[in-house]
Amino acid sequence: MAGITNIIFVICHLKGYFPATTMRQPKLICLLSLLTMTLLTQCDSPKETDDSSESKEFYTMEDFQAVKKYDAHVHLWKEFDTLFLDQALADNFALVNVSVYSSPTRSPESQDNFSLQLLDKYPKDLAFISTFSLEGFNESDWTEKTLSYLQAAIDKGAVGVKVWKNIGLELKNKDDEFVMIDDKAFEPIVKILIDNNIPLLGHLGEPKNTWLPIEEMTVKGDRDYFSENPKYHMYLHPEYPDYDAQMAARDRLLEINPNLNFVGAHLGSLEWSVDELAKRLDKYPNMSVDLAERISHLQHQAVTNWLGVHDFLVKYQDRIIYGTDLRTSASDITGTTSDEIKNHAHEVWLRHWRFFVTDDEMEVPKVTRKFKGMKLPSSVVDKIYRTNAEKWFPRLNQKPI
Repeated sequence: MAGITNIIFVICHLKGYFPATTMRQPKLICLLSLLTMTLLTQCDSPKETDDSSESKEFYTMEDFQAVKKYDAHVHLWKEFDTLFLDQALADNFALVNVSVYSSPTRSPESQDNFSLQLLDKYPKDLAFISTFSLEGFNESDWTEKTLSYLQAAIDKGAVGVKVWKNIGLELKNKDDEFVMIDDKAFEPIVKILIDNNIPLLGHLGEPKNTWLPIEEMTVKGDRDYFSENPKYHMYLHPEYPDYDAQMAARDRLLEINPNLNFVGAHLGSLEWSVDELAKRLDKYPNMSVDLAERISHLQHQAVTNWLGVHDFLVKYQDRIIYGTDLRTSASDITGTTSDEIKNHAHEVWLRHWRFFVTDDEMEVPKVTRKFKGMKLPSSVVDKIYRTNAEKWFPRLNQKPI
């Protein structure tokens, strides 16, 4: 540093800025040293830029439409449902459309084909998750047909494959026994997913509330759904495998297949306790969860355990994917006009954003008491809303939003 300072002094002297006798003046030497340090710092440091897109420590409600986001769990099954997609574009969302085999009347082919039609129109704003039929499960050619269909779906661009709660709660084998997800019949399907690095999205089991009487259920969404769908209200069906059996089968699947990329839909059916969900995430590093139709359960827990929910979201910020389960058949959609459908989606997305980015005191339709928002750092919000979807569904990286 002293050498550089002397060089600057000599140059200044030759230019006539001050005589050589000032060489020994301490104040000037100190001034020159400071000037030298400033010049070196400016040379070594990147230039400051006025970048308005630079990440904030925390987002606000005003950032909602500016931030790129995924809703990684929606159901668009018919033309009217595309109103959700129109609103998504306005709210800066890309959507992941999920096919689900719930009955023979809505085949995997028809759902996947509808997604492919939408992909032609919205190639950067939509992706799809395929599924497979359980028709003919006990027939000898079911495995071959299923693998053929899944490979074709993967080749067409499916970013994942979904299994539904009918595995464990409806499907039976030749001996009239309930078939669980860890059954050997599903091993070839798991293998094709692992080989192609395709995640399995698993809606396995149901909310723990369904094993309770309606009046004891913790959130309004469950009370409404199981009142309208008594065949899935397990409190009325003690002959079915219970909640613990459903979770144990899913856990065995993960234990047997540590290389399977598994996304537990609906908080992995462990929505009732962030502590219990944390135990599974600690045990199974290949497991993540989406939030679809279960954010109200986090809000319910936040009424009495705000810090526990907040710390869970921060600690497992790399394992949580935003999704809503939006569909026009949902019981909480009261309107049927285009504007009403789009407004419903916008209100749901905006309400969730408020929960994650602010610490406002909130009231929502599905939770009976007030709670406070999480006010998560923007870096955590970005993961939940965007980068975790790209991490756990790797094919999304081929068409980044």
